[in-house]
Amino acid sequence: MSSDDAVKPVPYARRRPTGEGSSSSGSSHRKRAKFLHHFNDVGEDGFDSSCEVEGEGECDESDVAKVEDQGVKMDLTEDLLHMVFSFLDPLNLCKAARVCTQWRTASAHEDFWRTLNFKDRYISLEEFEDMCRRYPRATAVSISGATISSLVMKAISSLRNLEVLTLGKGHIPDGFFHALEDCSMLKRLSINDATLGSGIQEISITHYRMCHLQITKCRVMRIAVRCPQLETMSLKRSNVAQAVLNCPLLHELDIGSCHKLPDSAIRSAATSCPQLVSLDVSNCSCVSDETLREVSFSCANLSFLDASYCPNVSLESVRLPMLTVLKLHSCEGITSTSMAAIAHSSLLEVLELDNCSLLTSVSLDLPLLRNIRLVHCRKLADLDLRTIMLSSMVMSNCPALRRINITSNSLQKLAIPKQDSLTTLALQCQSLQEVDLSECESLTNSVCDFFSNGGGCPMLKLLTLDNCENLTSIRFISTSLVSLSLGGCRAITNLELSCPKLEKVILDGCNHLERASFCPVGLLSLNLGICPKLNILSIEAPFMVSLELKGCGVLSEAFINCPLLTSLDASFCSQLTDECLSATTASCPLIESLILMSCLLIGSKVLHSLCSLPNLTVLDLSYTFLVDLQPVFEFCSQLEVLKLQACKSLSDTSLEPLYKGGALPALQELDLSHGTLCQSAIDELLVCCTNLRRVSLNGCENVHDLKWGCSHGQVDVSPALKIPYGVSSHENVLESSQESTCLLQNLNCVGCTNIIKVEIPSRAHCLNLLFLNLSLSRNLKEVNITCLNLCFLNLSNCSSLEILRLDCPRLTSLFLQSCSIDGEAVEAAISKCNMLETLDVRFCQKISSTSVARFRTSCSSLKRIFSNLSN
Repeated sequence: MSSDDAVKPVPYARRRPTGEGSSSSGSSHRKRAKFLHHFNDVGEDGFDSSCEVEGEGECDESDVAKVEDQGVKMDLTEDLLHMVFSFLDPLNLCKAARVCTQWRTASAHEDFWRTLNFKDRYISLEEFEDMCRRYPRATAVSISGATISSLVMKAISSLRNLEVLTLGKGHIPDGFFHALEDCSMLKRLSINDATLGSGIQEISITHYRMCHLQITKCRVMRIAVRCPQLETMSLKRSNVAQAVLNCPLLHELDIGSCHKLPDSAIRSAATSCPQLVSLDVSNCSCVSDETLREVSFSCANLSFLDASYCPNVSLESVRLPMLTVLKLHSCEGITSTSMAAIAHSSLLEVLELDNCSLLTSVSLDLPLLRNIRLVHCRKLADLDLRTIMLSSMVMSNCPALRRINITSNSLQKLAIPKQDSLTTLALQCQSLQEVDLSECESLTNSVCDFFSNGGGCPMLKLLTLDNCENLTSIRFISTSLVSLSLGGCRAITNLELSCPKLEKVILDGCNHLERASFCPVGLLSLNLGICPKLNILSIEAPFMVSLELKGCGVLSEAFINCPLLTSLDASFCSQLTDECLSATTASCPLIESLILMSCLLIGSKVLHSLCSLPNLTVLDLSYTFLVDLQPVFEFCSQLEVLKLQACKSLSDTSLEPLYKGGALPALQELDLSHGTLCQSAIDELLVCCTNLRRVSLNGCENVHDLKWGCSHGQVDVSPALKIPYGVSSHENVLESSQESTCLLQNLNCVGCTNIIKVEIPSRAHCLNLLFLNLSLSRNLKEVNITCLNLCFLNLSNCSSLEILRLDCPRLTSLFLQSCSIDGEAVEAAISKCNMLETLDVRFCQKISSTSVARFRTSCSSLKRIFSNLSN
């Protein structure tokens, strides 16, 4: 065979017509393929159903012969094929069988069909017999459905090597259990959701090699099991009323939810198994302490007990010294006296006491206890655990809990939120790293002692005390604490943190905090603006870069030592003095942004201290009473943003160094809103400070008509030029305006009531102007703008506006809300705005719905027109 033939794709063979090339062997294969056709997919661990692949028809030897006639042959050694096929699941084995006769023979090897899975699949008795003949050495079979009674009898009589048998959803006759002993190799029998025998007679299971027996959700009244090698047995959720066991090696017994089993039957079954290690009697309401006591005597090695939902169990007289896992969910008989019995289980590792409604206190000294659950224990008031190995504790909804005392070297996380009555907490947990005590409203200030150095939690990193409303004074000295959350602790008035590794602190809702000390801390940023009553502040943070004190209106003393601080916002700190702020600038030389809005007590001393801030780029002195800004012009050469809103004490000459002396060459944004500078000073600023990109003149009453690049005696407010110091003639201004271009991008003149006319012609060279806001200028009547790059124009609430001329090819948004302009003027104005997308003409009384329709015709680029008129 050539190498090309070896890799040639194998075409799927079509089925020949009936009778063509048939033989006895071919008939047998077609019969198997027909049987396989009844199934749809492959089981997880057994023989699958279908030999057909992708709807190509049934697989028989004639198909394989036809493929070989076409020259396709995969000639591999049998050992190699066997090894390769051992990695294939049943579906892929059936696909491989279509390639050639050699592969078909190899894929049918009984080594690959040791498990036959017919669970939830229909198969007739004839087909099942055929499978048993083909694979007599099968070791595992799974059957369920209506035909189970006949199939299972055939299985145990034909498959002598059967080791695992899984049955369900049907009726299993008495004869099966009588013949079961003949299936000598059987090790595991699982029966689920089936009726055993007649359902009212005793079923006897006898087998000398069986190790695992599982009978769940089955209908049978009495059962007798005699299996000397049996190790595990489950009767879970079966309605059995009597169980007799003769299984001396049984070590795991599950009779949970067997509601019809009486206490005496449970006792008899369990005590007859002296090697028992695990016992599950959950939801067996008849189980009593007497039964458990007898079990403890007979089963000395019992290590697992689940007696959940057993109301008669109290364990008061039960001793289980070898127990490692104990589950007692919703046991009404478990009380504080039960803890003495549990304490005798010195090897206990897992204890679950959820919903034990009468339990009032838990006091345990169990050195190996690792996990404990105490959920919805409504009367539990006292918890005392001395468990060195404790690593997991789940506790919640214990409303009466008042005291917790835990000693553990392994516990790393403790979450006990919403314990409203908890007042005392004592922890000796050397490995504890996370604690959540949120909404423990009765906790007192003493809780701080347990989380500070020497308090028993030396490794604590995360502490959450949110909404602990009884806390008034917090003081932590910790070398390990990384995160502290005090959100919603509204009663706290004093906070002292000496935590050098602290990186995060949450103080949201601490509205009554008056004194705060962070010395030292590892915080990178801190926001105290949410503490309006803060009066005294001390911060020593070597890594802090951002501090926000905005709104601390009564803050009068502040010591801030943050050598890496770059941003300080002290807006509305009206009680901060020159001395405090000067000391801050001296100790924080890297500040780049300094916000001192409404700091009413600052004066020249603070401004002179700016000499220690060489990197200052943002300075906000709005709403202050400063008169002389000379130190700012002298020391802040890198300043980019200067805000002087409502600085009404500044004179008309206060800003002369800007436009006459060339001060602040890097300045890009200037805010003079609500100021009292005269028109000439504002004009000079706009003319000479050509590096400005954003100017705000909102509410400036001295701002009059804006007529840029005009002549004939008009004031030239052209921002397109820069006049050297000493040049003042209007002619020189006009000459220079032809040579330079303004960088101004954003101009805000909101609420400038004295502006009547705005004129920006092309010769003004405002090539960079993008945003112009003139809204609320109620006396503005005429706007005439020719600006190449303007994209946003707001004229809303300019109630006197009558004339609008625009030549702005890149304008995209125009707002004319509540203007008195008519539709024809708007239509003419937007006709040259070829990129306009948004037009707002709401509440324009002179614009009709017809005008709105014409707007789209005049400006085809319009996408959105806001109007209160219906179409």
